[in-house]
Amino acid sequence: MHPAFPTDSAALAAALSEIFSVLENGGKAFDVHGAEPQPPVLRLLTLLADGTDHLAADLALANGWELAVPLPFGRALNTAINADPQSAADARAIMAGKVPGDEATGKRMTAIETLLDKATVFELAERDAIVADHFLAKLDSLDDPKPLSTFLHHTSDRTLQSGRILIEQSDIVIAVWDGESTTNIGGTGHTAMAALSAGVPVIWIDPASPDDWRIVYTPDALALKSPVGAALRDAQLQALVSDGVGLAAPDDESPHTGLATLGEEAWRDHSSAGSHAYRRVEALFGHRNWREKFGSLRQTFEAPDEVATGSGKSLLDSLDAFPGGDERITSVIGEHVLNRFAWTNAIASRLSDLFRSGMVLNFTLGPLAILVGLLYIPTTGPEYKWIFAGLELALLLAIVVNTISGQRARLHARWLETRRLAEYLRHAPGLLVLGVARPIGGWPQSVRGSWPEWYARQVVRGVGLPNVKVDGAYLRASGRLLLDHAILPQLEYHQSKSARLHRAHHAIETLAERLFALAVIMVTLYLVLFGLSEISVIAPEWVTLLAKWFTVSAVALPTIAGALAAIGYFGDFDRFADISEMTARRLEALQERTVMYLDQSDDALGYAPLAQLARQTDETTFAEIQAWQAVFGNKRTTVPA
Repeated sequence: MHPAFPTDSAALAAALSEIFSVLENGGKAFDVHGAEPQPPVLRLLTLLADGTDHLAADLALANGWELAVPLPFGRALNTAINADPQSAADARAIMAGKVPGDEATGKRMTAIETLLDKATVFELAERDAIVADHFLAKLDSLDDPKPLSTFLHHTSDRTLQSGRILIEQSDIVIAVWDGESTTNIGGTGHTAMAALSAGVPVIWIDPASPDDWRIVYTPDALALKSPVGAALRDAQLQALVSDGVGLAAPDDESPHTGLATLGEEAWRDHSSAGSHAYRRVEALFGHRNWREKFGSLRQTFEAPDEVATGSGKSLLDSLDAFPGGDERITSVIGEHVLNRFAWTNAIASRLSDLFRSGMVLNFTLGPLAILVGLLYIPTTGPEYKWIFAGLELALLLAIVVNTISGQRARLHARWLETRRLAEYLRHAPGLLVLGVARPIGGWPQSVRGSWPEWYARQVVRGVGLPNVKVDGAYLRASGRLLLDHAILPQLEYHQSKSARLHRAHHAIETLAERLFALAVIMVTLYLVLFGLSEISVIAPEWVTLLAKWFTVSAVALPTIAGALAAIGYFGDFDRFADISEMTARRLEALQERTVMYLDQSDDALGYAPLAQLARQTDETTFAEIQAWQAVFGNKRTTVPA
């Protein structure tokens, strides 16, 4: 038990009870724009150290909350350490699942085990053999400071890892801390500082004066100890709950904004040929063989309720085969993560086709309207210009209607939003099995709507921690899952995409340049023919006959070239290719590191390096999303200028 833990814990218990009550009340009064709010599940995460952690756990369970424990060690070793035995014999007895000889130690052991039996326990047990040896060495040499120092070094590292899991899985961190130091790695002050640095607000309770608890939002605020009124801090805490589980209305009052638009999307099991214009351009200019250039572009979308037996079966089978795996996690990932990914991925793909093909249509109809308006010159005469003008007007009105429809339907914004959500969910299983999550302060914020981030965070929070023992075999299975179902598929996708888009950019640019050059040649040719007619080398009537066609071609060729250039600019094939190339390079590095990690023996595998690989995979995905949104973010449906 920490020396700062008060002898009389009544005041501390009252402060915790007050905080828990405010949290519960805040969970009853919040709004989710676009959906009916569901009562939030309150979950307490704790490392279950003796003292405050037990007090909080008992209170949470009494209130009907879930209890989740990211243990720094395996369960048996953790109980042995926290029961605070004074002899190696008692420690060995506890690790063997037996009652220790010392009665007080036995009571502490029973208290710990009773709480663990009621909790979801995520045991970081892969270093237990090493830590246990140092633990017993410390007890065998109570008067020797060296074994104690070595043991504390190892326990600090383990507590650091479990503390990071707690931070990433929490919306609010409660720190009962005397405020003296943040340098003790894995200690309360260090964890509080890490939480604040990750953007997670901290409720700070000084055990010397529990009634004066306050909410801290930044690391700098730890140095400030100005008192906060009870009413203000209660309001602040309720606001934190509301921000965590609630969703504010978007600024845009369009019917196609916010979370509501997701529920209103109609399911389509395949793409529409009428919305393939953009992908046809990409295929024509980006693929090498004719079959790919002119082959079918129809996409078939897997129904969400078929994912578990379809594309997601391999991943779910891998989860089922996890040594000591959690069946609940497999079920929840299948029912609440993969199916939501399938749903949003299909919607995003359809909206992408509609938006980007709409713009290609505008860029195509624009030059076509110009050409139709000119064709009366060589084909008929001024008396029939009204027919061609009518056709030109119809094409121009089609552009206006297409533009207005796209803008009103918010195709651009809806595509970006649903694609973000789909990508967040795509790689979530590889993180969930390791208890890794993006801390709330690490989620991107969008000025035009952050409901996709809110939605993804709620899905991940709903899964929670697996109830597993993380040993070498579990880490190997987790590493294979990360490699086979997150890193490699995305690596292959981005390598292929980068090569295809680079080819498309080069081909479009080359064709546009050649058409423009041809326009120059045509004008030059006309001038040469005119000059030859003037010196009677050729008949002047031939030049007069061809002059109108030369006029049309001189306008048509650069107009078509400009349209191609506009499509290339809109598609930004080269920049997207660069984004995919850089993403592929990052994924290649992660692939190499993951393979190296898996080349080790089970005994050598550690949780920290694999968790870091998972976080970096997640960060690579986020960076790619941010990059392509930066490119396409302002390319809304507009008339071609």
